[in-house]
Amino acid sequence: MDVVTRLRAAGCVFAEDEARLLTEAAPSPAELEAMVDRRVAGLPLEQVLGFAEFRGLRIAVDPGVFVPRQRTAYLVELAVPLAEPGAVVVDLCCGAGALGAAVADAVPGVEVYAADLDPAAVRCARRNLPADRVFEGDLYAALPADLRGRVDVLVVNAPYVPTDAIALMPPEARDHEPLVALDGGADGLDVQRRVAAGAPEWLVPGGALLLETSDRQAPSTLAAFERAGFTARVERDDEVGATVVVGVTAPRPRR
Repeated sequence: MDVVTRLRAAGCVFAEDEARLLTEAAPSPAELEAMVDRRVAGLPLEQVLGFAEFRGLRIAVDPGVFVPRQRTAYLVELAVPLAEPGAVVVDLCCGAGALGAAVADAVPGVEVYAADLDPAAVRCARRNLPADRVFEGDLYAALPADLRGRVDVLVVNAPYVPTDAIALMPPEARDHEPLVALDGGADGLDVQRRVAAGAPEWLVPGGALLLETSDRQAPSTLAAFERAGFTARVERDDEVGATVVVGVTAPRPRR
């Protein structure tokens, strides 16, 4: 079996790289063939391998779970300077928990919690983060009540694809990732608006919310932050095509 040829014929742009990863991960020739079959059938490479490379970490990714995007590493890059040992960090809409795991890896000693609505994502995130700190439920309703007002940094990659644009996504995302992790409503910002509106009561004074969005949607995301009382700005990394809105709550008044 010529793995590279099969992958290239299936439309895999980086066939050589994928072939190397699959060959390294397969415990036997038979399993390699089965893995190539799954990839050729359209499953995301990360779901076939069982992991995604993310900021130097191998994040476990199960079939049917949202695959961490490499552009989202920019959100982590922005979050790391805002955290310090002992800080409480929450990864909301966590998927596999890549954001929380990456912040914890970069800032030893942070106290990371995570939550997601999708049970499969929660099971997966519990493999990448302390299992007892990953919760299932709808946004803030999933979090322990004692975190209210204690969160220093809130990192979020909420769904932001407009409903009508889902059909235009690559098949490996559209057909193999959960709709709840992709569909952000009519304009793509339904969940983002809820995240921004609810964040201040969970953050400490001077706490930060970081939310990935698209360049086109950034003005609307920024407006949602400002309506919620944040001092906010848009950060971009054109090299990786990443756009993040960063908002900070008012600091505690000096006495």
